[in-house]
Amino acid sequence: MPPITPDDLRADTDFIDRLTQLRRDIHAHPETAFEEVRTSDIVATRLETMGIEIHRGLGGTGVVGTLRGKRPGQRAIALRADMDALFITEETGKPYASTVPGKMHACGHDGHTTMLLGAAEKLAADPDFAGTVQFIFQPAEEGLGGARVMIEDGLFDLFPVDAVYGVHNAPKEPLGQVQTRVGPYMCAGDTWEVIFEGTGGHGAMPHNATDPTIPAAQFIASLAQIISRKVPSNDPAVVSVGHIGAGDYNSPNIIPSRVVVRGTARSYRPEVRDILEQSIGAFAEGCAQPHGVSARLIYTRRYPPLVNAAEEVARAVQAAGATVGADLVDAEAPLVGGSEDFSFMLEKVPGAYVMIGNGDGPDAAFVHTPKFDFNDDLIPIGVAYWMNVVAAELSA
Repeated sequence: MPPITPDDLRADTDFIDRLTQLRRDIHAHPETAFEEVRTSDIVATRLETMGIEIHRGLGGTGVVGTLRGKRPGQRAIALRADMDALFITEETGKPYASTVPGKMHACGHDGHTTMLLGAAEKLAADPDFAGTVQFIFQPAEEGLGGARVMIEDGLFDLFPVDAVYGVHNAPKEPLGQVQTRVGPYMCAGDTWEVIFEGTGGHGAMPHNATDPTIPAAQFIASLAQIISRKVPSNDPAVVSVGHIGAGDYNSPNIIPSRVVVRGTARSYRPEVRDILEQSIGAFAEGCAQPHGVSARLIYTRRYPPLVNAAEEVARAVQAAGATVGADLVDAEAPLVGGSEDFSFMLEKVPGAYVMIGNGDGPDAAFVHTPKFDFNDDLIPIGVAYWMNVVAAELSA
């Protein structure tokens, strides 16, 4: 199949108008993790209308569509889009703004779902490729690991593939600019909690208490030393505090007996991830012990690092170049400090994850904020990219 450009798709105004209305409809009806019932119904119904085989129920609300090319071929690839929204109150003022209080599509998954459905429609109309495409519509990317759950439910056992590809819009980047890199691209995102426990007492008589606030404060102040002294200097890593809880707001004269400190740890290699977990616990214990206070670490490994494979990145770059031109493709993009559960899929199957610019105009907002909105002008670019990935992968 020849390369497809966004202009080729824009020429089909009815197609683009239908996708735009679909994206805005999904946007107006956001569904959060593992509750994407309406969205998955839309996806499944549209795929069936296209003549694509569907499978439902993986990860609860996940949908997989299977399309076989009209030319013989053994290779199979998967294209993945996430469907879930976030617990944020929308402030865009758009006529298609969220109709669900406290929930909105603040990360562009409405657009991701729409772009993959658009590609499925075009490919189903003329499956001029050799092999099989699995369209994966995934629930619960936002923090609950829907990719992991789909895999545990048998995703790649039921639908074995040779490569898997993912896309995310890139907020505040020029429209259509494609960014990716070989190797680690996005970081492991872990959550940690340290509980300091001792004896509290009256604030006027601190000598009668072990006072866990002191070691907790020392621990917080020492965290930066983990990065500067425990992690190799050529390995990016982050440890941040996001929550401190102790005592009662209405009793500032009472020393609490318990202090909870919670935060995040980010890394790009398994070895560094191990260092962070061990060091956070050791630093907490080192601060607590001299004060006669206990320190207990709860370290939760959430999403692993997202690691792109070289061969699949090369194909993604080829597809991106055919879509937007080589000048708008950065194959050595900087590391991204966020995490993504597509990383679970890349642990099982080689693949490539790319970011595509959502637009950097004066009204551009960052993801996970109340004013974010997916740029509908990205739809034909994303659809063309997906079609060109299929062409790059399954042309033989």
